[in-house]
Amino acid sequence: MKATTLVGRILYALLFIAAAPGHFSADTIGYAASQGVPLASLAVPASGLLALLGGLSIALGYKARLGALALIAFLVPVTFMMHNFWAVPDPAMHQLQMIMFMKNLGLIGAAMTFAVHGAGALSLDARLERGAASHAAVAA
Repeated sequence: MKATTLVGRILYALLFIAAAPGHFSADTIGYAASQGVPLASLAVPASGLLALLGGLSIALGYKARLGALALIAFLVPVTFMMHNFWAVPDPAMHQLQMIMFMKNLGLIGAAMTFAVHGAGALSLDARLERGAASHAAVAA
């Protein structure tokens, strides 16, 4: 079970880590601007930083609760601004954007789970907690 949580955490985080570099490209910034993202030249790279830091945090299990909150802060505006399927008249694009919207809702749900439960036993957070507990026991 511990290894499954670790593998799941890494697989989840890879999505954000792999996507982050694209947030610094002119094409991505231009696309976001065309979708009405305000201050896209600042917002898109900032969202890339949130995705990268949140993804690394979850993958390593270091400050994973904060990393999950960073991913939520990334995903909520992206989901509603970039995947607003309700405003897309083309049926095929409407369907695609609805799928992307629903996928992001699932990613938000997973991030909420990490925010509440942490990264699990095989994580830097758990290792640090074990070390702090052993130091407290020695001091007592």
